Amino acid sequence: MGEVIKGLRLLADGQRWVLRHRRDWRFGMIPALITLVGYVVALVALVLWAGDLVDWATPFADHWASGWADAFRVLLTVVLFGGGLLVAVISFTAVTLLVGQPFYEALAERVERAEGGCPEPPGRPLWRELWIAARDSVRVLLRVAAFGIVLFAAGFVPVVGQTVVPALGFCVSGFFFTLELGAVAFQRRDVPLTTQLRLLRHRLPLVLGFGVPLIVVFLVPLVAVVLMPGAVAGATLLVRELLPPEPGPASEPAERDSGDPGAPGTGTGTRGNGPGGTGTGANGSGGA
Repeated sequence: MGEVIKGLRLLADGQRWVLRHRRDWRFGMIPALITLVGYVVALVALVLWAGDLVDWATPFADHWASGWADAFRVLLTVVLFGGGLLVAVISFTAVTLLVGQPFYEALAERVERAEGGCPEPPGRPLWRELWIAARDSVRVLLRVAAFGIVLFAAGFVPVVGQTVVPALGFCVSGFFFTLELGAVAFQRRDVPLTTQLRLLRHRLPLVLGFGVPLIVVFLVPLVAVVLMPGAVAGATLLVRELLPPEPGPASEPAERDSGDPGAPGTGTGTRGNGPGGTGTGANGSGGA
């Protein structure tokens, strides 16, 4: 139970961090706002043209009595819009993470530098970084799909399918959501995906305490817009909990709160000899 509470605390610490660095908070909301505007435009277009789309897709209803045909098409229109809204809610977070990758990389780096002991990136060429990110995304997607198939099948089991399976679904979603949010900090430490999964499984209560509440609140896209920057900051702090910097000058915070709540989290303190930069500290052990 203590690990679960610690995960919740890290989630709260991430939100507090961005509130203390409001410029970074506003910066981190940009991808979520972009995604939200895109979804709003798509849903408005769906409202405007859903009727025409249903008419086009149901030519067989032209020969029905006018009352039955109209009722049937109105029902299909409502179902179509409801389905689009459901897809938007479910996919909002994933799309925001995809759109916001460069933003969240910068935000995670600012958190690391503000907290001290920020590891330097591996120094691979951009095409290599993109290849690793794409490969890891596919591997994670396959794992999520496998869990989804098992949970879907288990959902048909009486009682268990209506009680245990939804709870397990939230736990699985929270685990992989935490993995996605922490991917930037893990990649900066050059930690391969298999090691990332092992580290998260080893501290599973901590990870679920962080990820499950996020999954629940992120079902509301407007809430996700506000909380996403803090979620990225909190996931970065969680990775630092799993792979703490070595004690020493490089681990001292690069920036303390200066009393300006709008100050960005970009310190100018020590940075060159962190454990991730030498590959002998958290980076070296995490990538083993």
